Amino acid sequence: MVSKGQKVRKDKRMAKKVIATGKTKTKRTNAPKKEKAKKEKPKKELKSLTKKEIEEHIVSLANAGHTPSEIGLILKEEFGIYDVKAVIGKKVQQVLAEHNLLPQIPEDLFNLIKKAVKIRKHMETNRKDYTAKRGYMITISKIRRLARYYKRKGKLPKDWYYDEATASLLVR
Repeated sequence: MVSKGQKVRKDKRMAKKVIATGKTKTKRTNAPKKEKAKKEKPKKELKSLTKKEIEEHIVSLANAGHTPSEIGLILKEEFGIYDVKAVIGKKVQQVLAEHNLLPQIPEDLFNLIKKAVKIRKHMETNRKDYTAKRGYMITISKIRRLARYYKRKGKLPKDWYYDEATASLLVR
């Protein structure tokens, strides 16, 4: 089975033994592909909710201070609504836009700004952390790239730009 000169080793990710032939530094050797997770069936409570009631839940959750992604998670966990668009014909953000409840800054951009503020605060106490400095620069470039996209799409004003001082005020 194993010829002379080949090493037999036990792979950490697999239960069976793998014959190491040349490529001993690869991350995965003959590892099986992951299957896509199957969607669970909606809960019975979904049948009792109308489209209008679901929209009212979305609006009340937004008024309570939840972001659109948090609203989607809450609808999935509590009401069994896995795909809002399939049930009511609109996305969560479309419902929020109809009721003028969308945040001024899109959620993904806001999350990047929060991350940059957090890294900046870390860098003030740890001046020699060059890895954090690199991460900060990468995060800032992501913010600028995403802001350029949102300006082009009209979701941000044309004169909007990222500034460290205003970002820390925005996150608080």
